Amino acid sequence: MPYITTSDGTEIFYKDWGTGQPIVFSHGWPLSADDWDTQLLFFLQHGYRVIAHDRRGHGRSAQVSDGHDMDHYADDLAALTAHLDLHDAIHVGHSTGGGEVAHYIARHGEERVAKAVLISAVPPIMVQTEANPGGLPKSVFDGLQEQTATNRSAFYRDLAATAFYGFNRDGVEPVEAIIQNWWRQGMMGSAKAHYDGIVAFSQTDFTEDLKKITVPVLVMHGDDDQVVPYDDSAPLTAKLLQNGTLKTYPGFPHGMPTTQAATINADLLAFIQS
Repeated sequence: MPYITTSDGTEIFYKDWGTGQPIVFSHGWPLSADDWDTQLLFFLQHGYRVIAHDRRGHGRSAQVSDGHDMDHYADDLAALTAHLDLHDAIHVGHSTGGGEVAHYIARHGEERVAKAVLISAVPPIMVQTEANPGGLPKSVFDGLQEQTATNRSAFYRDLAATAFYGFNRDGVEPVEAIIQNWWRQGMMGSAKAHYDGIVAFSQTDFTEDLKKITVPVLVMHGDDDQVVPYDDSAPLTAKLLQNGTLKTYPGFPHGMPTTQAATINADLLAFIQS
């Protein structure tokens, strides 16, 4: 299986399929590159080169003790793009991966980047602060850490079966295979990485990152997102971007790239080809 080794000795697993203009996918917490399989196959069939990596401590990447923060996430992504010598790349990030993409572009520059897409993404900042009164209280994320530390397997099963995909909404039929695949991906990863990652995705302030980005960015978000609430994320992100476009999906859940893949893939393709 293909791996790169970062400057601090961490092995990062990645998938690299096809030829053509590269599309690089960054997954959400606590998942892996496998969460993008529907998108990878779709864009592969449309003539693109598709790349997705497992974030450090996630999936098949090394379960290292340290570096579970946005600086390291962005630097690992930069190491991958340099190793593959990618140019004119489109970067697509879901949830935590959206923060990773924004931080990567702002931290490492746009020389290799053509466009970006932030899907159900955590920027500008999730936690409630004086500057972000609409955010979620820190106690919410403290609770996620406690459940990760004490009851991870059951917690992951419950999250996938409820809020992540909106399976707790009236009239929405849970899909057991999707729930089990989410749980499988989560349990492949490191409890330490997932525990620390909660701080990374909830407390990192991406405001200045977003202001620096000049390439076209599509911001895609469901207004029934129960994980990253819509009002305090996507509209604020789009306003901070120099060249951002907001696309809102009525009733769509946080995990909409999976449950609403046909819609999301078509809109991604239209943006990439525009």
